[in-house]
Amino acid sequence: MEQLPEHQLKKLLEKGFLSEAQHQEVKEYKALGIFSLNTELLFLLYLSVLLFTGGVGALIYKNIDSIGHIAILAVNFVLMLVCFYFSFKKAKGFSKLEVVFDNPVYDYLVLTGSLLATIFIGYLQFQYSVFGTDFGLVSLFSAILCFAVAYYFDNRTVLSMAITSLIAFAGITLTPKTVFENEIYSNPNLVYFGIFIGVLLILWTLYSLKEKLKAHFYFVYYIFAQHLLGICTIAGLIEDYWYGFFPVLVGSTLFFYKESYRHKATSLFVFSLLYGFIGLNIFFIRTLDVLGINDFIEPLIFVSPIYVIFCIVMFIRAVRNFNKEKHAGI
Repeated sequence: MEQLPEHQLKKLLEKGFLSEAQHQEVKEYKALGIFSLNTELLFLLYLSVLLFTGGVGALIYKNIDSIGHIAILAVNFVLMLVCFYFSFKKAKGFSKLEVVFDNPVYDYLVLTGSLLATIFIGYLQFQYSVFGTDFGLVSLFSAILCFAVAYYFDNRTVLSMAITSLIAFAGITLTPKTVFENEIYSNPNLVYFGIFIGVLLILWTLYSLKEKLKAHFYFVYYIFAQHLLGICTIAGLIEDYWYGFFPVLVGSTLFFYKESYRHKATSLFVFSLLYGFIGLNIFFIRTLDVLGINDFIEPLIFVSPIYVIFCIVMFIRAVRNFNKEKHAGI
C-alpha cells in the first residue's frame, strides 16, 4: 500500500480526520521503514505468466517437427481448460460492479488461460486455415473471446488484450516500431479506421459509466482511445485533406482534458497536452504553407529554441498544478 506523504498527513490532521496521537503513531510506523512485498510478488507472478507462455511458444517453434501439430494443439487446449476450470471454480460470477478474486493468483490464471486461448486460435488458423485465408478473423475472434473473459472475470489485463485484438483486426498495430516506420502514416485508410475505433471506445465508455457496467474499466478504454485518436489525427494532419482532421484533434484534446480533471487521471492530462501541442503546431505550419507566408519561416527557425523551452516549462508547470489540484481534497 502506498504511504501518504507528510504534507498530506498534516492536512488530515488539520481537518480533524486524525488526532495528534494518531498522527504521531503514523509517523512512528513510517519511521520503521516497513513496506509491502505485494506489488513485487504480483509483478513476478505476471512475469512468470509471460515467461511461461513465451517458453511454450519457443519450445513449439524449435520442436515443431518432432512434436506434431495435433499434439501441440491438444496440450495447449488442455492447459487452457485447466486454467479456466479453476478460474470458473473460484469466480464469484458476473456482476456489473467490480468483483475481485479472494486470491489475486487467480487473476493471473485467467490471464494465462486467455493467452493460451489466443495462441490456440492463432495456431489453428496458421496450420489448418479454419477461417479461410483471412487472418484478420483470428484477431476478431480473439477480441470477442477476451472481451467475454474480461467482463466475466473482471480482468483489466485481458481487457487490454481484447482492445488490442480489435484494433489489430482493423489493421492497426500501435507499437513504437510501427509508429517510427510510418505504418499508419503511409496508409490513409488506417487513419480513418483508427479514429472510428477511438470514437467507438469513447462512446462505449460513456455508456458504461452511465449504466455502471464495469465502470472501473473506463481508464483502459480511455488510454487506448486517446492514443488512437492522437496518433491518427496527427497522421491525418499530414495528409492532403489535413484541415478536416483539425476539429477531431481539438475535440478529442478538449474531451480528454476535461475527463482528466473529472477522474483525476494524470496520464490523460499529460497526453492531452502532448497530442494537442503536436497537432496544433502541425496545423499552424500547414496553414502558413497554404497561405504562402514564407517570410515567417526564417524568423520561426531562430525563435523555435526559445519557443520549445518555453513550452517545456509551461508543460511542467501545468502538470505540477494538476497534481496539486488532484491532491487538494486530501
